Parts: sequence; C-alpha cells; structure tokens
Amino acid sequence: MTLQYSSAGETLELAQPCVMGILNVTPDSFSDGGQFVSTDTALVQVRKMIADGAAMIDIGGESTRPGAETVDEAEELARVIPVIEAIRKESDIPISIDTSKAQVMRDAVHAGANLINDVYALQAEGVLETVAELEVPVCLMHMQGEPRTMQQSPAYSDLIKDIQNFFKMRLDACVNAGIKREQIIFDPGFGFGKTPEHNLSLIKYLDQFLELGLPILLGLSRKSTIGYILNKEMNDRLYGGIALTTLAVCNGASIIRTHDVAATVDAIKICQAMQLAP
Repeated sequence: MTLQYSSAGETLELAQPCVMGILNVTPDSFSDGGQFVSTDTALVQVRKMIADGAAMIDIGGESTRPGAETVDEAEELARVIPVIEAIRKESDIPISIDTSKAQVMRDAVHAGANLINDVYALQAEGVLETVAELEVPVCLMHMQGEPRTMQQSPAYSDLIKDIQNFFKMRLDACVNAGIKREQIIFDPGFGFGKTPEHNLSLIKYLDQFLELGLPILLGLSRKSTIGYILNKEMNDRLYGGIALTTLAVCNGASIIRTHDVAATVDAIKICQAMQLAP
C-alpha cells in the first residue's frame, strides 16, 4: 500500500495488511486512559510498539469511547503535539493523528504527523479544506451519532448499504474539496453507533466495502462486542480480538488498529502465509 503524503511526492510505503499501534494520550480512553499522558511514558510505549512490529502509530488526545465528553482545542494540542515532536526526533515511523479538529490536524502535520484519522469523516467545519491543503492521507470513519450518544439505540435500514452510501458521499465531498482519491482510507466504524450484531456483520461482509477500491482500516482490540460474546472484562479480550483480526484480514482489511501490537502482527503473518499457500 503506497500513500502519498505531500506535493513533493513523499510516500508512505506500508506492507498490506499492517498494524497501526494505538497511543491514547488521554486520561479517559476506554482501555488505556491515563497510562501514557506524559511524553516519557508515551515514548516508552511507542518504542515497544515499534519493536513489536507496528507499521504506524495512531496518536489521540480526545477519547471517543461511548459517552465521552469533548475536549477543547487547546487541551488536545497540549496533549498530542509534544508527543509527536518527541517521536519524530528519534524515529521516522509514520504517525497518524486521531482528531476531528482542523487546527489540531494542521499543527500535528507540521509537527511530523503523516496521516489524519477522523471519526467524523471530515464533516466538521473547515476540515475538508484543511486536509486538502495539508496533502496527507486521511482515514474516514463511519459513526452513527456522536461518542456521547452513539450507543443509545443504533439502527439501520440496511447496515452495509447504509455505510457504503455514506462512504460514497464522503468520497465525493473529499474529491470535490481537492483531496486525492488515492489518499483516502475507509473505516466502517466497528463499535461506533453499532450493536454487537452490527459489528459482527461488518466483519462478515467486509469485502463488500472493497468495491470502492480503497484500503479498509478496522479498530477491533478490546471492544465491548468481544466482551459481550465472551463475557470477558477489558483486559481479557485479547484472544477474541485476535480472532476478529484474523477474520477481518482474510476478508480484506488493510490496516488493523490495535492496542496489542505483537499478537496482532503474529496473527496477520499467519493470515498472509495462508493466503500465499499453494
């Protein structure tokens, strides 16, 4: 997978499929909130994820867990920019900024981020123009509602078609704003405004999202759907997450966003070996 991230022709060369390691520099994220809020602890975690085989690091300064409250722009910048700058001083690993705010996108890219990951799919005011100006790849996620309300009563007339139509509309909006089609990644939004049954259908029919010819990213690790199926608490959901990862990769996922990098890298290697078997 090759993604161009500037007008100068610089590219992100990523194996496909690959692992995006999660780094939440927040006090309230659903799994690792508060663990990496200092730059020093964040760097230790980044080094570990790189050693474990992460192809890129996704940094978020605002929780998007169900029920999460919003964070103002200044606070989000104070959380993410020092970490991006510290990583960039010692590593050239691709960095993704997980944000929906135009100024955070702009400052993060100027600090060294290479990709934008937006759970609102560039629907906030000014962000389409910002991403077009920055000329970096962008991941557009589907979410029904917003983090504070998305899990109250999610419903769809046709889950897969509804998300496909959403992707087509956002793709048109991006291209019309000057964002290159080949710069776009889609995330169907596992766990974002969806019931456990919806989430399982996303994995089962994931290949239908490949019709647009663009990479698919999925965040699966430690999600509540795994707990619902297995009756497991947050820290006991690794094996369920690996099972979902295996199914997702076999059904066409290009990027797996995870807290558990080493185990996910191993699972993907097995999937790749199976796909290459005669």
